[in-house]
Amino acid sequence: MDVREIVAQLNAAALQAVDPTPAVQAALQLDAAAGQLTIGEATLRLADYDRLFVLGAGKAGAAMALAAETVLGELESWRGGLVIVKDLPSTPGPATVELVQAGHPLPDARGVEAAQRIGALARAAGPADLVLVLISGGGSALLADPASPLTLAEVQTVTDMLLRAGATIGELNTVRKHLAALKGGQLAGRAAPATIVALILSDVIGNPLDVIASGPTVPDPTTYADAQAVLARYRLTDRMPPAVQAHLADGVAGTVPDTPKPDNPLFNRVITHLVGDNRQAALAAVATAQRLGLHATLLTTYLEGEARVVGGVLAALAKEVRASDRPLPRPACLVLGGETTVTVRGAGQGGRNSELALGAAVALAGWGPEVAVATLATDGGDGASPAAGALADGTTLARAAALGLDPHAALAANDSYTFFAALGDAVVTGPTGTNVNDLAFVLVV
Repeated sequence: MDVREIVAQLNAAALQAVDPTPAVQAALQLDAAAGQLTIGEATLRLADYDRLFVLGAGKAGAAMALAAETVLGELESWRGGLVIVKDLPSTPGPATVELVQAGHPLPDARGVEAAQRIGALARAAGPADLVLVLISGGGSALLADPASPLTLAEVQTVTDMLLRAGATIGELNTVRKHLAALKGGQLAGRAAPATIVALILSDVIGNPLDVIASGPTVPDPTTYADAQAVLARYRLTDRMPPAVQAHLADGVAGTVPDTPKPDNPLFNRVITHLVGDNRQAALAAVATAQRLGLHATLLTTYLEGEARVVGGVLAALAKEVRASDRPLPRPACLVLGGETTVTVRGAGQGGRNSELALGAAVALAGWGPEVAVATLATDGGDGASPAAGALADGTTLARAAALGLDPHAALAANDSYTFFAALGDAVVTGPTGTNVNDLAFVLVV
């Protein structure tokens, strides 16, 4: 079996393992005869609730909403709901849950309008209501909820600057939570005193609940001062819109309330359950590699750093396997999960996964077709490109030279997708309906 076929099977197994539909169905255990709903270790009496409705945001929102409707839609208390998504499903979606498409990674007016509707629905919830909140990666941008008096344009500017500066998702969301009306636990506050059940599909390394989609239903340990520190770290403070600078300053001064903190009693009525994460996808890829006859292991789900630099590190791992059969003997597959960043300096088309692969390709030059690095954005979208990632091997640079492609120029322009698309080595999946960070496969066959 060649490298391309191996990569295709690894990708398929990883994505199947984090399919939101079975994940949500497994999380919601309904015993209609007993009148009980069990979520993880928590069991609720359905007789305690007059209404059950759904709110949510994220790239996996359509599949999560359909799964919730399948389990709970026949209950008399079911009222449907509203979920914001990046891509509308190509197959029939839920019948009773409205799906609203909005912008990502930059928020847009559609997301603002939908967020306002979600806020109004949450505010209307009472003590006899059960609110099911479906959260997945991408929710921070899709739930576009500028805090008054900030505008959408100002929040777009902040988001774009931080993305281009290479800020981590934790740093980005620290700022976004303090420019928002619903993020950072504020959706839970808006829905109080209703009971909230939050089902979360994680796209953040280590699964910090306050960072995933900016944690709309969980306590926020960060502060306005933390948000200011992020901007200062990237030397962006003076470039921020004046209204943003003023809002953060007011927050630090205490004239604007901070987001609700872990000791806030409103979270006593919130049940949180993680339904899937990067580790599940990575372990499924390991199991598939082993089934295919490769020696395979999961090295980490905490992969971070500048994408092109990380690519060189992964190439070094591949070379070590090829030279010494360490840390695994050939044929070998090392699986890594996480999320790298890109400092944008050019105007090319690409993303962190294809840029990682291009960094690996440069370092693997001359090592042959049996030494490869493949990357996958599990949501199917790699930055400003239609690809999910790319495949690089020891022949990539030679094949590129034959086509007149310059890998160093592509890196300088952040044009990695164009480079791999010309070679036929871009990995294209289309929107997958899930989102649990990225995966990288180091293959030596």
